[in-house]
Amino acid sequence: MLEQTLDHLEQLVSFDTRNPPRAIAAEGGIFGYIRGQLPGFNVEVINHGDGAVSLFAVRGAPTVLFNVHLDTVPDSPDWSADPHVMRRLEDRVVGLGVCDIKGAAAALIAAANAGDGDAAFLFSSDEEANDPRCIAAFLARGLQFEAVLVAEPTQCEAVLAHRGISSVLMRFAGTAGHASGKQDPAASALHQAMRWGGRALDHVESLAHARFGGLTGLRFNIGRVEGGIKANMIAPAAELRFGFRPLPSMDIDDLLETFSGFAQPDAAHFEETFRGPSLPSGDIDRAEDRRLVARDIADAFDLPIGNAVDFWTEASLFSAGGYTALVYGPGDIAQAHTGDEFVTLDQLQRYADSVHRIISGDR
Repeated sequence: MLEQTLDHLEQLVSFDTRNPPRAIAAEGGIFGYIRGQLPGFNVEVINHGDGAVSLFAVRGAPTVLFNVHLDTVPDSPDWSADPHVMRRLEDRVVGLGVCDIKGAAAALIAAANAGDGDAAFLFSSDEEANDPRCIAAFLARGLQFEAVLVAEPTQCEAVLAHRGISSVLMRFAGTAGHASGKQDPAASALHQAMRWGGRALDHVESLAHARFGGLTGLRFNIGRVEGGIKANMIAPAAELRFGFRPLPSMDIDDLLETFSGFAQPDAAHFEETFRGPSLPSGDIDRAEDRRLVARDIADAFDLPIGNAVDFWTEASLFSAGGYTALVYGPGDIAQAHTGDEFVTLDQLQRYADSVHRIISGDR
């Protein structure tokens, strides 16, 4: 199936699905191509608004759902050739999205056409936007599946656990003035932000020994601090953006309350701008139970089990929605979002073969 996978991948790469700007049409384009490659499937293409489009395809009465996102990140100046023209090299192919994660989509199409087993595919187009409308709409339907396999680059290993993610915007308010005199501790908005950062970093360090499924500690990053006017003026306003990635055993709401409490005086504004749950979802006991169920599914499908990962995936949304979900796909996450992104032929072959085996019922 490798040649068929490569032929489909070449076509999928040629469609511009960069996100942003998420200008992905529901009619024609990549969704028209996929619909045309799935004869015998009942296919629904749904426009969820703002460029979020999903394609749900079902044949027979499957118990397993495969999910793949078709949107990519924008290309960068690091590309050495047209990112939408796939290049075939000796042991790999290069093109925007071949690793993250159109290679999996191409393999699913090839595997579906290599047999007539029951199959269900959900292709989405808003994973890179932090606005998961496609998955939310699917979850609202309450369809029953034994397992959901979400394709992301895991080197064809089943990933059963990963961190959650939360992004936050903070705004601090001070009082403008001349910087020559002694300042009240709350006068400078920038000083407030820096003191908050010190307290937050100390708290993160205190969690360094927390563990779950091979993951350790809380990942935390202050990504942007902005404010002030010049060195001899007290900063009247400052804006700070930070993000953290908790273990599945950590409560995001508790962490947000703790981080908010480090602002003295209270920040003028504290807003969570995006949240993605951990995989699996639930408190520490429930999360561990669900991880073991996912391991049984991977064993039943004869999928090698990999380590828990730090990056976030939409598998956690399926888990929070009540499904047994795991992450499984071709390619290496180190290649995702890079210039001259590639996936090896071996990875594509292994993924296509395993999907065909699952669809055919040869477990």
